[in-house]
Amino acid sequence: MLKGKTVVLGVTGGIAAYKAVELLRLLTKAGANVHVIMTKGAMEFVTPLTFQTLSMNPVSTSLFNLLSEREIGHITLADRADLIIIAPATANIVGKLANGIADDMLTTTVMASKAPLLIAPAMNVNMYQNPAYKENEAKLKGCGVLFVEPARGLLACGWEGEGKLQEPRVIFEEALTALAPKDLAGEKVLVTAGPTREEIDPVRFISNYSSGKMGYAIARAARRRGAEVTLVSGPTSLDEPYGVAVAQVVSACEMREAVVAKALGSTIIIKAAAVADYRPALRADVKIKKTKAPKTLELIRNSDILEELGKSKGERLLVGFAAETSDLLQNAGKKLAVKNLDMVVANDVSQAGAGFDVDTNIVKLLFKGGRVEELPIMGKEALAEIILDRVVEMKKCR
Repeated sequence: MLKGKTVVLGVTGGIAAYKAVELLRLLTKAGANVHVIMTKGAMEFVTPLTFQTLSMNPVSTSLFNLLSEREIGHITLADRADLIIIAPATANIVGKLANGIADDMLTTTVMASKAPLLIAPAMNVNMYQNPAYKENEAKLKGCGVLFVEPARGLLACGWEGEGKLQEPRVIFEEALTALAPKDLAGEKVLVTAGPTREEIDPVRFISNYSSGKMGYAIARAARRRGAEVTLVSGPTSLDEPYGVAVAQVVSACEMREAVVAKALGSTIIIKAAAVADYRPALRADVKIKKTKAPKTLELIRNSDILEELGKSKGERLLVGFAAETSDLLQNAGKKLAVKNLDMVVANDVSQAGAGFDVDTNIVKLLFKGGRVEELPIMGKEALAEIILDRVVEMKKCR
C-alpha cells in the first residue's frame, strides 16, 4: 500500500522525536519514499543526519532551502506528497495549523499540500487536556485532519496520563489506513484467528501450529478499509490490532460461544482460526503423573463452528479456510459445498512458505460455481488484501 508512495514526515520538538526514527524505518521498509522535515526544536533532540541516513533523502530544516536549483522546497514536497505525517506533534504545531499560521518549512508544506494529513500528538498531560489545545484539535478534525490519539503512561516530564506518543507501529498502521480505499465502510466484519487449546490436565493441552498471523492480517486490512471489525482470537503472541475489538478465547467451546454471539450483527464472517476438531472427553483436575503403563486418551468431537454458521448464514457473506496436506482441491471444494461458504481459502500446509507460523502463504481461492483462482507465494498482509478484494467483488454482485 505504501510502495512507491511519497510520504512527508514532519518531526517537531519533543522528547518523543527519537520514536520518529523507528516510524521512518517502518515507512521505508514498506516501500515508501520518505522526506523528513524537522523543526528547530526537533533538532535539539535528534540530528538531521540520522533521518537523512535512514531515508536516503535530504532532510529539510529551513524554509528558504531549495531541494534543487529550480525547486522551491515546501511547494515541491507539498505537490509530491501522497501523505503527510507529523510525529511527534507538539501543542505548538497543532495550534499553528489550526489557525492558519505558516512560518516555517513544515507548516508551509502542510498548508500548500492537498495530501491527507495524519497528526500524532505528544505533550504534557495538562497541555493535552488544555481547552485551547482541544479546540485547536477539534478545528483540524473538522477540516478532515486525521489524528492518532496519544497513549497513557509515564511522561518524560514526570507526570502520568494522556500525552505519550503512540507506538510507531500504531502510527504506521494509521498511515496505511489513511491511504486505504474505504470499500468496506458500513460493513461489520467478524474474523477468527489463531489456534485453540484443549486441556488434558492443568499443564498439558492439545493444539496446533497456527500463529494467528493470517487472521490478524485480515482484521487489520478490513479495519483500514472502513469496516467495523471484531476479532475472536485463540492464544497467540501477536499484538492486538489497533482499532479492532478483540475477544480472546482459549478452547474450541469458548470460540464457538464467542463467534455465535458476535455473528448475529455481522455482515461478513471470515473464519481463519485453526479450531481443534476434538477435545479430551475428561480433563484431569491435577497433573497426570507418568507411569510405566501406556496411557489412552479418549477424544470427543467439538462443534463445527463453520458448518453451524453456514446453516444460519442468511444474507451474510461467509469465508472459510482449508488447511490440507493432500487432495487440496477436492477437500477444499467439499468444505465449500457442505458448509455453504461463499469462498474458501485453501492451502497445502506441507509446502514450504505456506501454512502455519510463517509470514507467507500459497493459496487457491475456491468460489461457488466452480471458479478457482491460484495465487503465487506472497506475504500474509498482501494476501489479506486480495481476500478482501474478492469479498468486495462478491458483495457488489449480490
